[in-house]
Amino acid sequence: MPGMNPKAGEPPAGVYRRCLESGWLGFQRCPGCEAAVFYPRVICPFCGGADLTWQTSSGRGVVYATTAVYRREGDPYNVVLVDLEEGFRMMSRVEGVPAEKVEVGARVKLRVDREGDDPVPVFVLRDEDP
Repeated sequence: MPGMNPKAGEPPAGVYRRCLESGWLGFQRCPGCEAAVFYPRVICPFCGGADLTWQTSSGRGVVYATTAVYRREGDPYNVVLVDLEEGFRMMSRVEGVPAEKVEVGARVKLRVDREGDDPVPVFVLRDEDP
């Protein structure tokens, strides 16, 4: 995939950001223990391997945990943990549904939110596609 190869001296967070800017979610895999590694790191947190490779996530996952955050002013929003198909878990939010309606076990897919200064990975509910 374009943009997946680190530039000389580029930190993992830089590669991750370039992936998001291109519209997809990058993660690392350790060839030593085959673990999916997320958030991007220099060394595998499972076995200490230093030869992490970049891969592209399908963006499909399942909500592992969810909570609704109620602010003094403004609408509530949700915070979720999503288990991605590739074997890692990440924190994000689900858009397009009221915060209190997001359920554990809901099938979601990635959408990159480009409304702010930085691209942000968020999720939307997905149809019952495979």
